[in-house]
Amino acid sequence: MVKMRQTQFDESVKRSLYNAAHKLELYETMRYLEQDAIASEKKAAKNQQNVGVVTHQYDIKSKDGIISSFEMRTIVMPRHPQNRRTIPEASRSLQDIIRSRYAHQRSLMDEVIYKILYTASDQPLEKRINFVSLDRDLRAELLNNGIDIPYHFIVSSSDGKEIYRCSDYEPEGEEDAYTQILFGNDAPSKMGVLKIHFPTMNSYIFSSVRFMIPSLSFTVVLCITFMFTIYIIFRQKKVAELKNDFINNMTHEFKTPISTISLAAQMLNDASVAKSPQMLQHVTGIINDETKRLRFQVEKVLQISLFDQQKATMKTRELDVNELVNGVVNTFALKVEKNGGTIISQLNATDAIVLADEMHITNVVFNLMDNAVKYKRTDEALRLTIRTWNEHGKLALSIQDNGIGIKKENLKKVFDRFYRVHTGNLHDVKGFGLGLAYVKKVIQDHHGTIRAESELGVGTKFIIVLPLLNSK
Repeated sequence: MVKMRQTQFDESVKRSLYNAAHKLELYETMRYLEQDAIASEKKAAKNQQNVGVVTHQYDIKSKDGIISSFEMRTIVMPRHPQNRRTIPEASRSLQDIIRSRYAHQRSLMDEVIYKILYTASDQPLEKRINFVSLDRDLRAELLNNGIDIPYHFIVSSSDGKEIYRCSDYEPEGEEDAYTQILFGNDAPSKMGVLKIHFPTMNSYIFSSVRFMIPSLSFTVVLCITFMFTIYIIFRQKKVAELKNDFINNMTHEFKTPISTISLAAQMLNDASVAKSPQMLQHVTGIINDETKRLRFQVEKVLQISLFDQQKATMKTRELDVNELVNGVVNTFALKVEKNGGTIISQLNATDAIVLADEMHITNVVFNLMDNAVKYKRTDEALRLTIRTWNEHGKLALSIQDNGIGIKKENLKKVFDRFYRVHTGNLHDVKGFGLGLAYVKKVIQDHHGTIRAESELGVGTKFIIVLPLLNSK
């Protein structure tokens, strides 16, 4: 719309300039006609003493009896005799007079045109142009074309020499000036150039589309609302999918220990089991282990819920991470060796004292090592490497495995709640998808950072950085 409005404005201005320039040429022609007429009257007055005027009265009677009369004046020389003429003679005399007058006027026009062509263009532009009339014509033509905003103009020669500038001239907007050639039929060196510009042209053009601003604003708000609604819908859909996955995983995780406990309870009812102390101890041990496993799963869900509600409290104290990791490695070594793997411990940190909650940090290390066992490769023995070192005044801890690895598109999501890397239709890896979310939350609450590096088919490495106790 703005582009269309600009085009209309340009056409209106050009049309106004053309009409004003055309009127300028008409005024010049009229001025020479008036000068020639005055000269002719003076010449006629000079010769009037040698000319006589005779008035003839003619009466004409029509078929209906109506009589009409008219007078005809004939210019004659005094020496000619005055004879009374008949109607046919008078008619022929009138035609001759009209013919001679037409020929005389035509000769006058030819003479005026000749003077304009060969005399007018020789005069300077400031004498050929009435700048007051030009200003008046410009204003009138612009108003006729619907333009009623302020304008400023200058008139210059074809070689760029300025001849006239309007009294209230302002340079604002002159970079968008419109140009019109004056006296375009003259020789190029005799032509003039009219330049006009409008300081408020942009506001004038945009004022025509201001009414669209409310509708445009409403459209923007509507689009934002629509996009936000779509975002909420997809987010709710994702949450619903996560909830369903969580319920399915939780059901599966709880179903196994409950089934085991139920089976063990049934065995206790068997008289043969009750008679064998060794078998009774084995069955009660199974019930105890599965009860602990079930309690651990419930506590994991409760812990992440407490962290979300900011109700979890940290019981921090001075803690040697090297000693903590060494204790977890000793406890976890049996499980790794049972799966045919090995643990390599490289505790190289010279300063490993941090202010931390022992239970939560222990759970973090345990969860990361447990993931390495869960996602090990079947075609290669598990190799788990744990390292500590100091960098930039902080303590760094890494846990690296040679497992199945994680795809790049899944790597940035592993710390999301309920997210679990897909392993196909097999449910050989247990869990709720809360372990890494819990790990990240604990590390953040200890003012640390955690990141994951992984390559599919090669393995995964988790790197934790914690502030030292004596660091600034």
